[in-house]
Amino acid sequence: MEMQMLHVFRNTPHGRETLLQTAYFCKSAGISPVVYIPGHLKFLMYFDNDVVQVDLNPSYLRSPATARDHAADVFADLGLPPPKFIVPKHFTASALPDIPVDFDFMTCPHSISDLSARIGPGYVGPRVRRILQSARFPVLIPSAVYKPFNRIAVLFGDPANAVRAFRLGVRLGRLMEMPVTLFTRENRHGKTDYEGLLAKKGLSVDLEQSVTEWHVLPDHDFEDNLYRVPHDALVVLGAAGHGLIRSLLFGSIMEKIQTVLPNSLLIVGQNYRSV
Repeated sequence: MEMQMLHVFRNTPHGRETLLQTAYFCKSAGISPVVYIPGHLKFLMYFDNDVVQVDLNPSYLRSPATARDHAADVFADLGLPPPKFIVPKHFTASALPDIPVDFDFMTCPHSISDLSARIGPGYVGPRVRRILQSARFPVLIPSAVYKPFNRIAVLFGDPANAVRAFRLGVRLGRLMEMPVTLFTRENRHGKTDYEGLLAKKGLSVDLEQSVTEWHVLPDHDFEDNLYRVPHDALVVLGAAGHGLIRSLLFGSIMEKIQTVLPNSLLIVGQNYRSV
């Protein structure tokens, strides 16, 4: 079965940049894009243990007459055929469509809600957090403007989430034929501990065959550590915790990582199921 990636399209210049990032990701990994052009300001996503209502910024409804053509043009710019456009079949209420959740990936900007005008550029909105917490698929948070990548950088930190991020990074490295680099913080869990963890999970061969570099960074100077992440990398990391999903690699929070790094982030939530 082909892999699919969901993208909620905003027919604006910023929305074009986000869609370009999705198109590039899909082209690199051989994934089929699925684009939803909203016809309402809200939609629902029914996950296994949660129902997420997304209240869109009004700009998502801008110029509906040109939205489909503009989206198709983005893919044509990268030499791709038009994406599949999804039209909701089920509605919880007359103006509240239900969007399927059986995708392999989804793209979300840092916020897709009506609160976006009141937040800083590094803030991950509450609806995106809820999707991350509940979804079985990883979420791509793209850079502010279209930025191609040539390698995969896995932030291999908290053992509870490191294996999920590692599996996904290696999988993408193979699909995209790109090198994979690991970044680990030198703390109470050293490199030997992580090697043992991967061996226990039967991933030693993946480590040997797929990872070209492994950087062990000092347990301080958060921003200096992130400076080591290549500018041309897709960054894969795992989100930990419950509720707001606050804890991430380097003992920081998602907002800090997104504020410091200009790279696109592919985030693995606690319910991600690798294949």
